[in-house]
Amino acid sequence: NKPKKEMRYSQINPNEPDDGVDIRFSHVHLYVDGVCELSAYKELEDSLNLFQKNYDELTTGEGTDEVNERGQLNVDVGRQLWQSITKQNMYDGTSVEDFASHGRDVVNQLIAGFGFRVTGCHATSHTSTVVVTSKDPNGIQIVVSAMARDGENDVDVEEASAAEEDNDYHHFDPSNITRFYQAHSDRQGIAVLAFEVGHDLEDIFRRYAEHHPDLVPKEFKNGPVVYDNESRIFEVFAYYKGEKGTSTADKGTMLRFIEPIVGTANTFRLPGIVPVDASFSNCHPAFFDHWVSNVISRTGFLDTLKDTLYFTPKVDFNAGVVAAGEAQIESTVTGNTSSLNAEDGSSALSDQSQIYLPINNAITRVGHVHGFLEEIGQGIQHIASRVDDIISFVQEANDRRKIFGEGFKFLNIPRSYYGVLTKEMIRKGLDNIKDSSGNKSDDVLSLECAHAIFDVCAAEGILLDDASVDLDISGSTIQTILDSKISLDHKEEYLQNREEVVEIILHSRYVNLYNLLKNHLSEQSYIAIVRNQILVDVQTDDLLFQIFTSNILQRKPQDEAPFLEFIQRVCSECLGPDGCPKKVKPGCGGFGIRNFLTLFLSIEVTKAMLAASNAKRDGKMNEYEFAKRKVQLFTDQLNESNPLLTEISEAMTKEGVARDKMMLAYREGKKENAKVWGKVMEKEAAAKSLANDLLMECNMKYQRLMRELEKVESKRVFFVDWSLLVMSMTIR
Repeated sequence: NKPKKEMRYSQINPNEPDDGVDIRFSHVHLYVDGVCELSAYKELEDSLNLFQKNYDELTTGEGTDEVNERGQLNVDVGRQLWQSITKQNMYDGTSVEDFASHGRDVVNQLIAGFGFRVTGCHATSHTSTVVVTSKDPNGIQIVVSAMARDGENDVDVEEASAAEEDNDYHHFDPSNITRFYQAHSDRQGIAVLAFEVGHDLEDIFRRYAEHHPDLVPKEFKNGPVVYDNESRIFEVFAYYKGEKGTSTADKGTMLRFIEPIVGTANTFRLPGIVPVDASFSNCHPAFFDHWVSNVISRTGFLDTLKDTLYFTPKVDFNAGVVAAGEAQIESTVTGNTSSLNAEDGSSALSDQSQIYLPINNAITRVGHVHGFLEEIGQGIQHIASRVDDIISFVQEANDRRKIFGEGFKFLNIPRSYYGVLTKEMIRKGLDNIKDSSGNKSDDVLSLECAHAIFDVCAAEGILLDDASVDLDISGSTIQTILDSKISLDHKEEYLQNREEVVEIILHSRYVNLYNLLKNHLSEQSYIAIVRNQILVDVQTDDLLFQIFTSNILQRKPQDEAPFLEFIQRVCSECLGPDGCPKKVKPGCGGFGIRNFLTLFLSIEVTKAMLAASNAKRDGKMNEYEFAKRKVQLFTDQLNESNPLLTEISEAMTKEGVARDKMMLAYREGKKENAKVWGKVMEKEAAAKSLANDLLMECNMKYQRLMRELEKVESKRVFFVDWSLLVMSMTIR
């Protein structure tokens, strides 16, 4: 399974012309085990609105504002208030950190966790459907459907016939849920990706019928279905079971294309949805950004989308970039080429015309993507949405979960991603840490004094087990501890540099982020990013903030399941040749090359941490130590990979800039300039290739180390099992 050497991370020209399909994001459709009565969701919403009203009155009166500028809530005040409203103790004898993501109603999670609301519904005698949205009606629409009778997913022929007579809309037919569950290992999931199209629906149908007839269900063999005064709909199966052209359709996930009928004014994009009154108390608007699939044949799905929608690849993440221990995958981002050039960031935030569809396939029989495919089959791995202020969005979501006992947890990101304290940092001083130009000044402290300070920090609880600094500790507390605990041999040297030492220790909490972003963020924002485990990446001067929830639609803790991603794209304020601000293009900030590996590793870290927690709870200390060693290996791989990923990202960005300048020079007839930029492009491509090779070597190293660890554990388990067998035979 060793990846081929020529595999690369590459930026494919996003300006490659396509045939201009008029398409935009519409909605996603989830099939779940059960949907509550509408009144139950509305009762929850009313309680949450009352909470927000009372909380605002409690915390803003008489100058006692308990809400900081990034939306942080006072959890203790909030929990007491929530219990007084609901008359329930949400954490009866448990910690707020014991929140379990599995076995939850995703609608309740969205309402309580993000402040979303149920704004539409549809009901038949066999199915129940609600639509959940953020406060912007043009933003994301999450349609959630279930069987009307307690999650029964088997409908016989007689019932199906009755259901068709009862239901005027095919997309609400119970047979869809039955089919999806049968194809999806009887699991809940994100079943349909829906797009709104202009006047291209007949052309899309024709291309599917011509190039991929096996993907067209019998209900749509004759073309789109027309719903008078609403819209026309065409649906297809998204994937083949294996390779394109040599296998049949996978009857799980579907693509839905909706063409509104001119003159209709329904807020909801899916025909048949009835509007429901909703009051939003505190909610960020959210808009779809990209939808990610785990598939058997990545190239087959890419070809299908190119044949039918003229989608073209934008970015390839190869096996050299995407590996965690023994687990390796490949991923390609495909999509259309939107003509959007927004005047400002708010327009870019709300635009839904740029479609990005990342597609993953596993190349080893280990890891999340392989496990997902093996356990539940091909399908949607996650849905990514844009928000306007991710720091406050995530802070509020974390606080809401702790207050309401409902909502979302997020993936665990090792603190080393953000920064840990080292003896070298203490010795070199703040100027050397912050200066990336290579102009180094003299060390601030002797190596011996730096070691003494580090040892005090470790012994007195300033440092956590992973050498990261406690986020809640203050500078004055650090100073007090060091003043009293530093040895006499080093006290004078320490006191001469005390103020800078304390600043270095505090700065270490986000030193890696600072090296990327410098003074673009305040210390408070940096700490909020670390506390809420938000990922950050930079492409040229554009920023990308990302975070991933734990699994949703999960029945049991270890089940593979989809999740949600939220991002904030911060587009650079660059000026064009005319001195005016450049137009904002879709997708600024890219797709987080540094974070792609971090996501992959974080999924594995989260699983290993859960295994460690369960083993410790059950007193299985050998399994606990094994899981801890896995966490450490994944963390070490992330630490070693980070600088290489940064090199690749920077080289790729410079390569792209050089390519653009070269093409511009050619168009303007400046051949000599074009040659110069061509050489720059080749130089950066070579730098990217070298870093890719080094990253591949790093990944292969940790693949070997993980195999060795697994081998040792297998021998231990075998020895224990054999010993128990011998003992049982002896007793007999």
